[in-house]
Order: sequence, then structure tokens, then C-alpha cells
Amino acid sequence: MKATINNFQIDLSKPIDISISLSNTETNPIAWYIEKPVIEPVTFGEWIGKVSKGSSTNFNNIFFNPHGHGTHTECLGHITHEFYSINQCLKKFFFTAELITITPKNYNTDFVITKQQIQDALKNNTPEALIIRTLPNSNDKKSKNYSHTNPPYLVEEAAVYLREIGVQHLLIDLPSVDREEDGGALLAHKAFWNVQNITNLNPDARLHCTITEMIFVENTIADGNYLLNLQIASFENDATPSKPVLYKIIA
Repeated sequence: MKATINNFQIDLSKPIDISISLSNTETNPIAWYIEKPVIEPVTFGEWIGKVSKGSSTNFNNIFFNPHGHGTHTECLGHITHEFYSINQCLKKFFFTAELITITPKNYNTDFVITKQQIQDALKNNTPEALIIRTLPNSNDKKSKNYSHTNPPYLVEEAAVYLREIGVQHLLIDLPSVDREEDGGALLAHKAFWNVQNITNLNPDARLHCTITEMIFVENTIADGNYLLNLQIASFENDATPSKPVLYKIIA
């Protein structure tokens, strides 16, 4: 089934899902020192909301953290004193996107993604959304416990560059665009959203822009241009589980 969206022709029958599913198993990825998600049936006395336990329906509660339990999309409300909701900030869901692959560079005891690496990979393209796949790119990313591992991250200069060339939506296969332990500096988050003061938001802060973390892009998916459908759940929260889906552009 072909369709034309934002003047691009795509085949809707061939979606490329780059999200990581959320489960209550040991294979669920984890970050930020929390435990795995909890998915369990509601109980009222002897009644258990599970068909195999005699109920007419399966009726589960789910306890999870969007930032630490899988693919999620966040708005600048993640770092501001005033409340901002991803459900109010993101009102459009289709974007031109560029997928690039980068091997983070060693910097002191860290591995980082630099402005120069992004510039070289983009080759002067200025997409609405940028998807960064990092190397090595193994299936471990879909089940890894990232806590206390100091994963790679973006340097501040790289995030400033993305803001300056007009990238509105940044997607990455890491638990954060910032260093795991940075004393609360959050330099890349602040630079990308142009947040200069977390308690008194500057008027040119980028309310409509998002960061999506903990995606997974299979090695079989080629770098290049795509149409991105950024699907979110309607949570009134700074972040929500999300399902970014790519489509190859036919014409």
C-alpha cells in the first residue's frame, strides 16, 4: 500500500520499527539504577485478573519508568522547573529523517559523539529528524543493563550544531544524550532544546523539539533518507514510551 505523506511517496506495508519493546522479563533494557518493569494482574481478595486463574479477562497493572525501561521520547519538560508535557509539545508525527552511523571517539575515560563526526556523516543534509546508530551495534542493546557503565554520549558542541542546522527531533540508541554521571549539567539536553535557565524558561527555548533515546536500528537498515513516523502514547508527562517507525522514500 503506497501513500504520499509530506510530498514523499512511501510504502506503508513496509514499516521499519526502531523501538525496543517493554516487558517484565530479564531481557528488558534498564538504565538509571532501577529494576525491571512490573506487569502483573490486578487482585481483589481471591479474584485475580488473569484468564488462566479463572477470570474472564486479563487485567494487568504496569509499573515502569519511561526514561529507564526502553524506547522513549521526551520534551524539554525533562529538565525544566515548570511542567511541560510531551503530549502537548509534540503535535506533528511525520518528519523527514536521516539515519547516520557513528563510532564514538575515545575522550579521556569516556566515548563521545562529536560535532565533526555528525557533520561528516550528514554531508550537508539538514533533516527535520536525525537518527544516530552507534557502533558497535549488537543485539545486546535490546537487553542491556546500562546502569554504572558510562555509555557514550554527545558532546555539547554536537548538540549545539544540531540545533543550529534545524534538527527538531533527535533519536539515538543510547540511554541518554548526556554523560551518565555529569553532576546534573545535562549539557547536550540543554543545548539541543536551547534551555538557558531551567527555572525561568527563555522565550526561544525549543518547545516543539524532542529527544528519543534507547532505540535500536538493525545493521541491515542502510544509512540514508527516510520518512519518520514518531508515535507516542498520550501521557501528560515529560516523557512517554514511544514507537519511532521509518519508511523508505520511494519518490
